[in-house]
Amino acid sequence: MILAGRVALVTGGGTGIGKAISETFAGNGARVALASRNPAHLERASEEFKRAELSCLTLQMDVRKEEEVRRGAAKIKEAWGQIDILVNNAGISGLNRIDDPDDSRWRDILETNLTGAYLVTREVLKLMKSHAGGRIINVSSVLGKFGVAGYSAYCASKHGMIGFTRALALEVAGRGITVNAICPGWVETEMAHQGISESAAYEGLTVEEFRKRSIEAVPIRRFIDADEVARLALYLASDQAGGITGQAINICGGETMV
Repeated sequence: MILAGRVALVTGGGTGIGKAISETFAGNGARVALASRNPAHLERASEEFKRAELSCLTLQMDVRKEEEVRRGAAKIKEAWGQIDILVNNAGISGLNRIDDPDDSRWRDILETNLTGAYLVTREVLKLMKSHAGGRIINVSSVLGKFGVAGYSAYCASKHGMIGFTRALALEVAGRGITVNAICPGWVETEMAHQGISESAAYEGLTVEEFRKRSIEAVPIRRFIDADEVARLALYLASDQAGGITGQAINICGGETMV
């Protein structure tokens, strides 16, 4: 129970990596607030937590909207008084070709993945005690370290999150708060499956062909499991990782070495 007595907020906590992190944190003693802009995701996650005999606080929160972020933070303060751990996991992906005259997807991806992390972090830092082992963990991507054609918005947002991580780590180091980024490769989640289908169509491949090629590009010859990402997040959230800050840590099966 290495997070006993700690309070964690996980954005995008209703599905995929976020849900795995939330479950792992709760299973290790943390009081966990799950935030999502999708009420159905929150309802399903809450039911799964109950079946696992884990407790959580669910928050309907669109990280792009300052008022919803403030309201969510206020609910956590009312329930538990503080926030010790923040996981900025909320994110979306999708193709946005540079020749597409509709820039709505670019704006939505940047506002969700990058500006949303900024807005949530700014609010949470008001409730994070100094010199009490505060932790901020940003879920970036290996696409924060290299580019992929057709995904300029997603790559820009994930590169930006790494820059945000490094600058913020210096800004809050004097408060004893660490800030790190996790950079997953392909993870077996619903978002990844959607990405595979979209990328396959973009390249004129079948889903099976694209998935096979993607796995062959990973030295360990498999995708990462969401629970593996959650265990890395658990370590970074723990007291054992107090000497790690400003880092962007890959968990990608060796897909990138940078």
